Formats: sequence, structure tokens, C-alpha cells
Amino acid sequence: MDRRSLLQMIAATTGMALIGSRVSAEPAQYPADMPTFALDDAQIATLDHLAEVIIPRTDTPGAIDAEVGAFMAVFVADCYSGTERTTFRNGIAAIERTATQRFGGAFVRLSDDQRRAIVTDLEVEAKAVGTAANPHFYTMMKQLTLLGFFTSRVGATEVLDYVAVPGMYEDVPLEPGQRAWAT
Repeated sequence: MDRRSLLQMIAATTGMALIGSRVSAEPAQYPADMPTFALDDAQIATLDHLAEVIIPRTDTPGAIDAEVGAFMAVFVADCYSGTERTTFRNGIAAIERTATQRFGGAFVRLSDDQRRAIVTDLEVEAKAVGTAANPHFYTMMKQLTLLGFFTSRVGATEVLDYVAVPGMYEDVPLEPGQRAWAT
């Protein structure tokens, strides 16, 4: 099984559950004075290239094609708490610091092998120190990569099979006393 098939299977079976974020049917209750959150173009490009390591372009589109970095920026701004936002922003800075220290350049300018080396180390680090209550920044980024990609137009229509809901119209008469259809 290749990595893309495994990610598709994980996405389908887990329903894209997110660790470290209070995503629910109830709206988040954040302080009214919580500062706004925005990422600049360079930070979004870093997220795009990180996501592309996780879901690279093959015979189907990759994370950059789905503009996953921009999705992450909006999701973090709209759904993460102040502490989660800080963890996320500091994580982007840590990725850039590591890229500069190890390879002498910005993450987006590294070779694919150099980026994969950094991501492999982040994966190991995240498993060692992250918890469900206090996730490692890489865990947050990886989960948002999966969510952003598989809910994007290209992910949903060019990688996954897509059936528009509710699908075709079919008039199904109900018998007297019969309950309505749920689907």
C-alpha cells in the first residue's frame, strides 16, 4: 500500500478527527479581546511545502495544488485558541530555524530530500513529546494537512471518488404512517 492510499484510508476511517483543537458543533467561546491571527505569504509557503512532503503530487494533485497552507492559516485563525495559535506560529518558526541550521536556507528553498529529512525528524519528535492535551505543532500541521487536502476541491474530486449530495432526485412516495427517509 502506498502512502497516499494509506492517508485516504485514514481520512475515511477516522472522519478526519482533529487532536488539539476544539472543533465541534458548539461555537468556540474565545475572549472578545483575543488578538487577530494572520500568517504572511512566506509562512503560508512554508506550510504548503511541509504539506507537500506529507501529500506530494504524484499522478494526482498534491497539497500545494490544494492550497493547503492557505487553508491552515484560515483554520488556525478561526478555530484555534490563543495558546494553540502561538504553538502553531512558533512551529513554523522552528521549521525555518531547523532548515537554516541544518541546510543553510529557508524550508521552501530546500531540496525534496532535505525537506523530507526535517519532516521525518518532526514526526519522531511529535510522537515522543506530544500528547492529546498538548499536541506537538507538527501533529497540528499534519492533521490540518489531511483535513485541508481531502476537503479541498482537488482532493475531493481528483483524488477521492466524489458523489454530490444529495445526488440525483428521486421521488419516493410515502405510505400512510410510514416514517420519512433519513437519506
